[in-house]
Amino acid sequence: MAATQPLNMEENVFSSWLNSIRRSMHWRTVDIATASLIAVASGLVFWIVDFLIPAPYALLSAVVPGLGGTLNGFWYIGGVIAMLIVRKPGAAIYAETLGAALELLLGNQWGAGGSLVTGIIQGAFTEIVFLIAAYRIWNIWIAMIAGASTAVGGFVYTAVTEYIGMPVDGLYLAAYFTANLVSGIVISGALMWWLFTTIAKTGILEQFESGRSLMQEE
Repeated sequence: MAATQPLNMEENVFSSWLNSIRRSMHWRTVDIATASLIAVASGLVFWIVDFLIPAPYALLSAVVPGLGGTLNGFWYIGGVIAMLIVRKPGAAIYAETLGAALELLLGNQWGAGGSLVTGIIQGAFTEIVFLIAAYRIWNIWIAMIAGASTAVGGFVYTAVTEYIGMPVDGLYLAAYFTANLVSGIVISGALMWWLFTTIAKTGILEQFESGRSLMQEE
């Protein structure tokens, strides 16, 4: 009997996790519209950053090789802010991918790989954090973890497409990874949580559980 209890507990935990995901699966029209609006806004930010970032990126990297990665977080914002507001499975991938597609259509120096493909990867790395949490945990810490995960996704793409087979200094990679990770935590994590709470306090998100729950906490 005792041997079956841990198994039953594991089954109950998994069942609860799965049921929580199922309950949040339904997308309303307002969810789709809002996620799309966030994606478009994010895509415009991505595109603007594409052209503003090269000079400060080069300057930071000249000071400390790899330090330019501290600016990468601006490309990681779409999935996190969309998920914090809409709170639906797939919101992170949807917003980050659609935003990257708009960035690509507007034109930049990165092409399809550096825009659309990396957007899909980053959105997936954002999504997995909220999936593991069964779309039930909503606070600044989960936002920061999601931002860190998104940064890891961005680093993986960069490492595979730019650094494999190249004579890259290990210290440079360590510095770049750390700077990139901090950027994800601060810009796409903590800053997006601040943006979400600021928007929610206006009352404009009262149609969403995210807005109502935050107002109740006030």
